[in-house]
Amino acid sequence: MGKEYQFETKVIHSQEKMKDPYNSLAPPLYQTATFVFDKAESGERRFSGEEEGHIYSRLGNPTVQLAEQKIASLEGAEAALAFGSGMGAVSAVMMSMVRTGSHILCSKGIYGCTFGLLNMLKEKFGVTYSFSELSSKEEIEKEIRPETAFIYIETPINPTMQIISLQTVAEAAKAHGLRVVVDNTFCSPYLQQPLSHGCDIVLHSATKYISGHGDVIGGFAAGDKEYIQKLAMTERKDIGAIMSPFDAWLLLRGLKTLPVRMDRHCESAVKIAERLLMHPAVAQVVYPFIGDSEETRIARKQMKKGGGLISFTLKEESKLEVQRFMNALNLIKIAVSLGDAESLIQHPATMTHSVIPEAERHEMGISDNLVRLSVGLENVEDIWNDLNQALDAL
Repeated sequence: MGKEYQFETKVIHSQEKMKDPYNSLAPPLYQTATFVFDKAESGERRFSGEEEGHIYSRLGNPTVQLAEQKIASLEGAEAALAFGSGMGAVSAVMMSMVRTGSHILCSKGIYGCTFGLLNMLKEKFGVTYSFSELSSKEEIEKEIRPETAFIYIETPINPTMQIISLQTVAEAAKAHGLRVVVDNTFCSPYLQQPLSHGCDIVLHSATKYISGHGDVIGGFAAGDKEYIQKLAMTERKDIGAIMSPFDAWLLLRGLKTLPVRMDRHCESAVKIAERLLMHPAVAQVVYPFIGDSEETRIARKQMKKGGGLISFTLKEESKLEVQRFMNALNLIKIAVSLGDAESLIQHPATMTHSVIPEAERHEMGISDNLVRLSVGLENVEDIWNDLNQALDAL
């Protein structure tokens, strides 16, 4: 496609044409493990890199490749790489950038499994890490060490919904020749594009908003072509956290409705957040586009809309009372994912972030009375009525 279309058009119309003898409107599903060579010499040339073409689906598959091209286009990246899960993408990128003795500077709050991976790297390979608010260039300067390999951030942070300035971190990192890796799962490419703010690598758990239907596990990394090609032929090839062709096909289907789904998620989430603020059983509500703080101003600068996730704390501080509230819900399901058509709620302290020691959890702002709500596509009044009756029961 010669013309550069808007986001809503690009999610539907592919930038790259897939060769298909039947001119199928839907992307063909190449559900195959390996590919046949016409001649033995062709196989030799492909393995040596002298000839383009597919070899084995762990190294590349036409359906998966189309999904990669789509994500790269939507993130404004030169290239993207698909993985079997979001953590597959996180693991591959982290391992590609560190060696024994390296240091990783992280945002003050990350996904529980990412924390687990950092501990694994520390215990097995001597890689250290530290957390920072990353709120100013001066603070970042103080936290960077000679052995710092890269800066890793989430924004909004899971599950506290805190916001970090992508531009501030990118500028500080560039002054030290460091790359910035951003987990963009909470926003999807529709709401936020970190590369346009100077960051280097974008990660996604495609399981969430990119899929949107709760039936696929997958991940992506996007960035410059040279880095992505190296990542494909080292960490992904040799460790093998690949995406299946069928999952790629499902993600391509889900992507077509990403903008309309995200618009609905965001529209409903704002309404729910505003009502939660007014409920007497709720102590605090955190949503990127509500309030007049510095974080809210940053969010409005780098995000198109506020997203579909809300974090809030109950005035009842005990874990048992939080669980009683969650158990009283009928429509909203208790589950640890997000971005599905269904509204989902979870308790980070005992679920997604339970691997993090209590003291560090509290330092990250993950208290026992914090819950994370993923606002779904149901009628917003039905979502609120369910929350309201469960809160009233407290």
